[in-house]
Amino acid sequence: MSGFKVITLTDRAAERIKAIMADADRPIAGLRVGVRNGGCAGMSYTMEYAEARNPGEDVIEDRGVTVFIDPKAVLFLLGTEMDFQTTKLSSQFVFNNPNQTSACGCGESVAITPVSPDRLAAGAPA
Repeated sequence: MSGFKVITLTDRAAERIKAIMADADRPIAGLRVGVRNGGCAGMSYTMEYAEARNPGEDVIEDRGVTVFIDPKAVLFLLGTEMDFQTTKLSSQFVFNNPNQTSACGCGESVAITPVSPDRLAAGAPA
């Protein structure tokens, strides 16, 4: 896919993922990231432990972390930066996605427009 990384990690996200994986109760090959339909804005990001790569998944190696991308999510996630933020009230993974067009007020779901073939051909994810 023209040299773009579907997703990149900040140092904070990579360190948090490493810490979570180190505490897992079974061997983990990486983190699987995707999107699913749901929520008031239309879509939600998904994350889960991955014991192995599924057929068709993109594999991203970034900052010592392996991320598997659900093939149905690639065009929704292209160019996304995954961060981990801690505030006085919460700690959470945050997706800085150039394809996201809006988010719900509760922060649980987003509206995402997939990358079009024209944008891909132009060489820019955003």
